[in-house]
Amino acid sequence: MQIHILPDYASLSRHTADLIVDLVQQKPNALLCLPSGDSPVGVFQCLVADAQAGKVDFSQCMFVGLDEWLGLDGTSEGSCKYIVNQHFLAPLQIPAHQYHFFDATAADLPAECEQMNQLIADRGGLDLMLVGVGLNGHIALNEPGTSFDTYAHLAELDEITVTVGQKYFSQATPLTGGITLGLRHFQEAKLPILIASGERKAAIIQQALRGEVTEQVPASILQRLGHAIAVVDEAAAGALNQ
Repeated sequence: MQIHILPDYASLSRHTADLIVDLVQQKPNALLCLPSGDSPVGVFQCLVADAQAGKVDFSQCMFVGLDEWLGLDGTSEGSCKYIVNQHFLAPLQIPAHQYHFFDATAADLPAECEQMNQLIADRGGLDLMLVGVGLNGHIALNEPGTSFDTYAHLAELDEITVTVGQKYFSQATPLTGGITLGLRHFQEAKLPILIASGERKAAIIQQALRGEVTEQVPASILQRLGHAIAVVDEAAAGALNQ
């Protein structure tokens, strides 16, 4: 595991985008997994600017969504697909055949998991899996206690995830569960990147990157991955040397 500490959120976003641009320049048809949430918005803005300036070409790439709230479709405010579409896919007019998200409204959700697993396997695995980290150490919707050996699966949500998740909605929205890529996908990705910004993330970053490797802190799996990169700003890295 490498830890890259940047001065602030803007430089964290730029640095992470540079890692992704380098990857796509080396493999133009890369399979890229993109997350939703607040943390990656700056990365998306950098990537959109780079693509519009001709510095990177995403036209041969395939994109997959990281996770989704059960029962929400991609048009729902606060859904993972909606956020990625708003900040990345739509500005670049990425056509629908280049991306695949979980259908969290599907009648057969286990089949949705298998379809995503198969899509990733058929393309030789993820070239990039970009994730944030929750205050409880979750990666995607892999909550504390999730096996490190999981592929795509249905997830019960931690209470803190349900509470924090409300910030993506303008009105109270029941979050009853999730569907998500697994921690095995993160381990097998050719470039697994975790990003974290802000003082609120300092305690969990210290625990994940310096504490015990345990399924109770899913993000601690990074410590076992020599090829993984944690990109954090100085505020999020504030407790690393304590």
